[in-house]
Amino acid sequence: MTSTLGSSFDEHHPPKRELLDDCVHCGFCLPTCPTYVVTGQEMESPRGRIYLMDLAARGEIGVDETFGHHMDTCLGCLACTTACPSGVQYDKLIESVRPQVERHVPRGFFDKVFRAFVFSLFPYPRRLRLAAFGGLLYTRLGLRALVHRLGIVKLLPPRLRALEALLPPVTLRALLTKTPERTLKSAGQARLRVGLLAGCANRVFFGGVNAATIRVLAAEGCDVYVPQDNQCCGALSVHAGQEEDGLTRAKGTIEMFERYDLDVVVANVAGCGSTLKEYGDLLADVPEYAERARTFAARVRDVNELIADLPARATRHPMKTKVAYHDACHLANAQGIRRQPRELLGSIPELSVHDIAEAELCCGSAGIYNLVEPETAEELGRRKAKHLADVEPDVVATANAGGLLQIRRFLDQGIPVVHPLQLLDASIRNVDPLDTRS
Repeated sequence: MTSTLGSSFDEHHPPKRELLDDCVHCGFCLPTCPTYVVTGQEMESPRGRIYLMDLAARGEIGVDETFGHHMDTCLGCLACTTACPSGVQYDKLIESVRPQVERHVPRGFFDKVFRAFVFSLFPYPRRLRLAAFGGLLYTRLGLRALVHRLGIVKLLPPRLRALEALLPPVTLRALLTKTPERTLKSAGQARLRVGLLAGCANRVFFGGVNAATIRVLAAEGCDVYVPQDNQCCGALSVHAGQEEDGLTRAKGTIEMFERYDLDVVVANVAGCGSTLKEYGDLLADVPEYAERARTFAARVRDVNELIADLPARATRHPMKTKVAYHDACHLANAQGIRRQPRELLGSIPELSVHDIAEAELCCGSAGIYNLVEPETAEELGRRKAKHLADVEPDVVATANAGGLLQIRRFLDQGIPVVHPLQLLDASIRNVDPLDTRS
């Protein structure tokens, strides 16, 4: 692709000049940016990255390895968009620049191989299930304990060490349990026909979250449909600048849900939900999908958002539980959903919800970030875990699969980490909330 006149970017969706000019470099974003907080470097802040984008757009610097590094180290948490008094749309800027980096900045051999491995595994539930089964054997046979006892894990490269550390505590029963395609409402006339995105990591690692989501929706009078296709929504690809792959997966997801006559499409993973809501913009240049994508995106709701907006039907039973709540970045910042999860948890009698220090800072998960930038991710994960533990909670709640994995890694193992819908489901069924971990 050729560059635009006077620009180092090519002509395919470069960052828009009017969006770059919105930034007045005031610095309000700095305290909320995790990479700036960790490094203290200007070029590791939203303001600094926009400055680099501006220079590249003017042709004063190239889209080279240094430029690409500073874009790669951004978590895409979008806390800066929430903090910005000028309304800078950093989300659109970073998502337009990352594909430019992928097209023009060559990656080293090992970086390329590792990223290829990640994208050949995580968007494919069947492959992920097979890998999870291998991880289960690795743990059950005592190999994991042996590797740690002998100190072998410390000899691994940081990325492989992070991959090993993030192995989820799944059971064989959970791996073999299949979510039914259709679950009827539990009682009363149906209010909505809802399609649930089962997710990739969610259906493999967190089947209990999907089961709880379905039960709560059904209890609140919804017919729930769960497509069985091994179809990724494209969120990982879109957020990492893998544009073509992301668009292909977006088209497949739209086609998958078009088989059903639905009122609403629901996501219970924050990163997936934010991407589903962007389909109208992502596919705006594709004539045969543009209108379908806009229609689809308009129907998407996060499950916390949907349930909070429905007048409650199901009885909430008391649950004397202290909850530390972590705002998933793509729920709070990308979708603007902060009130609804707290309202749902607050609707449970005797349950108390507690916010934490530095709530605006990302936990370090951020899609594949904790795998490709493990050192920064670990520092952020430990920082988040400390703030959560300081609340002395009975349980931690957060609404993103990646966040569940990341926080579990660093939090005291005596404190369970669950999705808010698991707590609501336990209250409705009047069962022990700690049984929702599976």
